[in-house]
Amino acid sequence: MAVFTPVSRESLAHWLERYDLGELREFEGIASGIENSNFFVTTSSGRFVLTLFERLGYDELPFYLGLMHHLAARGIPCPDPVADRQGASLGWLEGKPAALVTRLAGQAVMRPGPAHCAQVGALLARMHRAALGYAGNLPNPRGIDWKTGAAPEVLPFLDRDQSLLLTDELARQRAFAASAVRAALPASAVHADLFRDNVLFETAPDGSPQLGGVIDFYFAGVDSWMFDFAVAANDWCIDDATGDFDAARLQALALAYARARPLLAAERTAWPMMLRAAALRFWLSRLHDLHLPRPAELVTPKDPAHFERILRARRLGVPPLP
Repeated sequence: MAVFTPVSRESLAHWLERYDLGELREFEGIASGIENSNFFVTTSSGRFVLTLFERLGYDELPFYLGLMHHLAARGIPCPDPVADRQGASLGWLEGKPAALVTRLAGQAVMRPGPAHCAQVGALLARMHRAALGYAGNLPNPRGIDWKTGAAPEVLPFLDRDQSLLLTDELARQRAFAASAVRAALPASAVHADLFRDNVLFETAPDGSPQLGGVIDFYFAGVDSWMFDFAVAANDWCIDDATGDFDAARLQALALAYARARPLLAAERTAWPMMLRAAALRFWLSRLHDLHLPRPAELVTPKDPAHFERILRARRLGVPPLP
């Protein structure tokens, strides 16, 4: 999340007149993230999140909003798009496609333990099962075709070792993407960005962590469940300094997922390459955002070296799934 397009209080209040949400009380920009312009909005009837979409086209957005509504209707704790009086959940504000969704309670936990990871694993399995009935068929927008196009754009900014790493890894992943193992993996619409800052936790009365919900579905697309699982594992279960896995957290994530949805043999076979695919996806996107940035009023850039370390670690080997 970020703010690329400023919104005035006057224009927001006018835009909200199409909803039955009462009067505008407070709003503020959200600085975290790098894709869209986001704002916390409070009205006399509740708390919401407003998003102005900076890259996604108006015709693409029904996939994302529809997926959130589909999952919310099936008990997944995620934002639910708010419809206006005409039944529309998508409109225009400051010349950009815009949507309002419900705001979830809780805070991101940046230093998770096994208890957090177990809840994330269980929720991810529930999300995959719930998404099976969703009719949207948008491919993962940051899949192998995007990687193939993005790599030449960032290569001029890399040193020799980084260039060799990127070129070799992309070639290996292109081969894997065309393999029979990859084709055998179960898939549906997936979140594809289930990082720590996209999951909210509350504190239960006994002091234990309690998952409040998952947010930011705007990188979602149809992909394998194992890719979605690998994205989460590469963030929730690692030593941030080295990129290596923390065994207890990885075990908690994997066992909780498998209890809710047992893994297939093909998924276990694909596990190492899915981890590498997930690492390359975020190394590339962070390189692109660092070296080819867009202007923004508020933005929080992320360090691409983090996912370079993770990719190098995964190429050396990965632990088997428990």
